Amino acid sequence: MQIIGFNFTKITSEKSPDYQHSTINTDIKFTNVEKESVEMLKDAEAIKLSFTFSINYEEPQDKDKKSKKKPKKYGSVDFAGQIILSATEQEAKDFEDSWKEKQVPKSSVVPLYNFLLKKCSTRALQLEEDLNLPPHIPFPQVSFDQNQQQNQ
Repeated sequence: MQIIGFNFTKITSEKSPDYQHSTINTDIKFTNVEKESVEMLKDAEAIKLSFTFSINYEEPQDKDKKSKKKPKKYGSVDFAGQIILSATEQEAKDFEDSWKEKQVPKSSVVPLYNFLLKKCSTRALQLEEDLNLPPHIPFPQVSFDQNQQQNQ
């Protein structure tokens, strides 16, 4: 399996005017799998994989109490798009068989998640900055060792 194409079909972001400290949850879902016609591929099949990638900023929930109340949403960053894969005949069959149960083959999940995290997180960080939302991934922090400061 090789990724040969990628595009966004939807990018949205919003922040509630009454934003408060919130819990940040990231969710990736595959929404459709279908065969695609790509003339350049001669010995392989093309698969179009649709996805959604969501980052939600929600009211923190008390872990001790199992509340059925839906948490208040303070903001979100959402993406939808498609990945085009070049796959062998067997890989294409595995995708088709797995999708009957609305799943992606286990051997493909990790590389696809990593690809989507890379593509969507970089875009999301800019949108979060624009809306003054906290970043959904931690940034590295620079710090000096006290011994190092004294030696200089």
